[in-house]
Amino acid sequence: MAAHSPLVYKFGGASVKDAAAILNLKHIVETTAAGRPLLVVVSAMGKTTNALEELFDLAHRGQPYDAPLGALHDFHAAAAEALAGPGAAPGPWQQTLQDLREQLADVNPDHYDRQYDQLVSYGELLASQLVAQALGAQWLDCRPLVRTDRTWREGRVDWPATERLVRAALPPLLAQGPVVTQGFVGGTAGGLTTTLGREGSDYSAAIFAYCLHAESVTIWKDVAGLLSADPKIFPDAVRYPEISYQETIEMAYYGASVIHPKTLKPLAERGIPLRVRSFVDPGAPGTLIHDCQHPALAPAFIRKTGQCLLSFESKDFAFISEENLEVIFGALAQARLKINLMQNSAISFSVCTDFSERRVQLLLGLLAGQFRVHYNDDLTLFTIKNYDAPSVARLTEGRELLLEQRTRSTFQFVCR
Repeated sequence: MAAHSPLVYKFGGASVKDAAAILNLKHIVETTAAGRPLLVVVSAMGKTTNALEELFDLAHRGQPYDAPLGALHDFHAAAAEALAGPGAAPGPWQQTLQDLREQLADVNPDHYDRQYDQLVSYGELLASQLVAQALGAQWLDCRPLVRTDRTWREGRVDWPATERLVRAALPPLLAQGPVVTQGFVGGTAGGLTTTLGREGSDYSAAIFAYCLHAESVTIWKDVAGLLSADPKIFPDAVRYPEISYQETIEMAYYGASVIHPKTLKPLAERGIPLRVRSFVDPGAPGTLIHDCQHPALAPAFIRKTGQCLLSFESKDFAFISEENLEVIFGALAQARLKINLMQNSAISFSVCTDFSERRVQLLLGLLAGQFRVHYNDDLTLFTIKNYDAPSVARLTEGRELLLEQRTRSTFQFVCR
């Protein structure tokens, strides 16, 4: 990489959860990236996205929302005062909250997903404004730069347009000092806000890195690096010192929570290494994800809760044919239900998806004329990557398995 290639740092919600966390972020930036061109991508503070989803739901149903909106204001005001001190001049975040209030007043029962994107994106706007103020850095609205289509809540990036816009706007700013922008958020050519899917801030960092030919991306987490499992669930999880793009992409696909599934592809295409480091212990080595060869890895345990197991049977007991599957896949795509696991028998086809009552009901309506559809929700999907007999025995013991599947390197099962 050229000496002037920028660094991209991404800080998630836990690393900007309050004023103390933002000051820790400032310390990390000052001690690890001094003098380097740096783009900082931030998520919403703490549980702000959840709070905004609650606000949007209340407004959409015509219910009063003044109390939770006031709590959201007070939360950001307290952080701003702690960072700037009492009596400081009003910051841009206050106007952003006023804009949010006006948007909520205009919510109507139509265009649910489109309105969701306009409202929930305010979390990243607010957090990035507070972080930029704390760093004394330049604030950048990413929505005119990260160009997407109108697939609300999971915008598809227009890569040629985004690269052209980013390369025109950012290098002159980066030459002047650090720049702070938002993760998770993009925009259409017509100026509407889109979002890139939950946990999409990692993806945003990769988008910017790809467009800028960055030297590296660092994702700052509350864990020591990329681990073999969530340490809150598996206390004996181990850290991978280094791991290949391909192995990490597979883990992300199956639901590993450290890396967003879309993040690795643009980085791998341009050979941009990804580092996962701890904001709790910034001096620790973390994990390096790049193009490399390594020996067999310790088994990785991945858990996805909130799952739904759907089973489809033809009404005339005919075999599940390619024509049947085409109809089922088409309906799943139309309902925007992502398949996490699938399996077929002679007369039935089963899939495991993330559960959404609204989307499942849409699917049932689409297929009611051709198939009997049964489903169970509130399930858990476990995946063991690089499994062995002891790891399978450990995870399945005492559980009721509703569906299981294994390949050469991956074992998955759905349970209650």
